[in-house]
Amino acid sequence: MPKPAQQPTPHLLILCTCPDQATAQNIADQLIDRALAACVNILPGLTSVYQWQGKRETAQEHLLLIKATDTTYPALEQVITELHPYELPEVIAVPIVQGLNGYLQWIEQQTATKIN
Repeated sequence: MPKPAQQPTPHLLILCTCPDQATAQNIADQLIDRALAACVNILPGLTSVYQWQGKRETAQEHLLLIKATDTTYPALEQVITELHPYELPEVIAVPIVQGLNGYLQWIEQQTATKIN
């Protein structure tokens, strides 16, 4: 008998690439300080290969793994686009379908109160 489909939680994993450590740290700090994300991992040493304005590009970047909720996403996206130096920053939200219940609750607790 097939398992019933899991309903997605309101939790998101947001991916964002940054050109350097300073940009990545600034965005991470702002998202945490404003309670828009519960946790931001900064992964250095990423090589991105992509098409931009008709040309293949290769760049060394830092990847942000941002844990947040769908409630905070609109403001989170706005902060990233305001602080990010790229004309078109990568901001991709992936729904978290399952996770450790305590951790998912912690994400909600950390993003429940906005700090200015």
